[in-house]
Amino acid sequence: MITALVDIARGVIALALVSGILAVSARPVPAQTSTPIVVEGYLIPSGDAGIQLYVRNKRPGAVTTFPADRTVLYVHGSTQASETTFDLVLDGKSWMDNLAEHGWDVWLVDVRGYGQSTKPPEMERPAVDSPPIAPHVVAMRDVRTAVEHILAKRAVSRISLIGWSRGAALVGSYASENPTKVQRLVLYAPGWVRTSAPAGSSASIPAYQTWTTEQARARLQAGVPPEKQAVLLPSSWRDAWAAAALATDPVGAAQTPPVVRSPAGTIQDGRDYWSAGKPLYDPSRIIAPTLIVTAAWDDVNPPALGRAVFAKLTSAVTKRYVEIGDASHLVMLERNRLQLFREVQLFLDEPRP
Repeated sequence: MITALVDIARGVIALALVSGILAVSARPVPAQTSTPIVVEGYLIPSGDAGIQLYVRNKRPGAVTTFPADRTVLYVHGSTQASETTFDLVLDGKSWMDNLAEHGWDVWLVDVRGYGQSTKPPEMERPAVDSPPIAPHVVAMRDVRTAVEHILAKRAVSRISLIGWSRGAALVGSYASENPTKVQRLVLYAPGWVRTSAPAGSSASIPAYQTWTTEQARARLQAGVPPEKQAVLLPSSWRDAWAAAALATDPVGAAQTPPVVRSPAGTIQDGRDYWSAGKPLYDPSRIIAPTLIVTAAWDDVNPPALGRAVFAKLTSAVTKRYVEIGDASHLVMLERNRLQLFREVQLFLDEPRP
């Protein structure tokens, strides 16, 4: 395997491998559509009584049919709803907008308990009174439901998937279980087995966790030098994200201080799998072309975890690894987010091998 570290610009590092062969993205992105973007958001049944899942779609207004190779679904991470990151407008545009402007039929979904999806009844009770909400097996049901809805609605047999952090484990699991249904796969800041994980606690895990936006920012930007934090995430962008996050949970936002409640099933997954040395899915079963993107200053899921997943993609038609410098776990909302957008766009737009 040939591995190279290429300085793309000051403070920007990109490491790219395609099927074990070095590949530096140097092609221009496709011309953007000039037609208006159509936006549609609605709830779909989850299959469980009383639980509905929120999905949002953005697409070029002039396009009425989409083939499988132009349809993509995004799945969020452990605490952040899809619309508060993937479709958060900064400087006039979100990542979702960017993909739609390039001619894609773009979707997002919120797992139960997040965003505009149904908050399970356990979230209306004290967190200690119920087991963790939406662990991997339940969250996977929600992702499958969203994928099947899109496949049926668009009359396609395959779809591309983008997952961030916990979402990478969800779409990775789906791609390993349904290899022929995935056109392309993007794993952004993926988690993996922690070889030096701290000893697990025996304390019970609550149904949900609560966090202030400042607590979330500090955790998601852990690893960024203090003098760089305000540069990467300007106060106006931070405030826009905080307002969007709090808007997804009026009950939590009404507390003092305002908080967001999010399911703690992901904490259970970490204890039972990642920190216990057990993977949640088998990357060797994935056959779709796969891109892994990590950030140099990501202390939540460090680049070493992404490289570990990359090494296990032994059946993928092609695979590529990209590391972005001067960026954290929250890179999609930071100053260097356009690098993430470009790398993902180039990968998605390439002809299928």
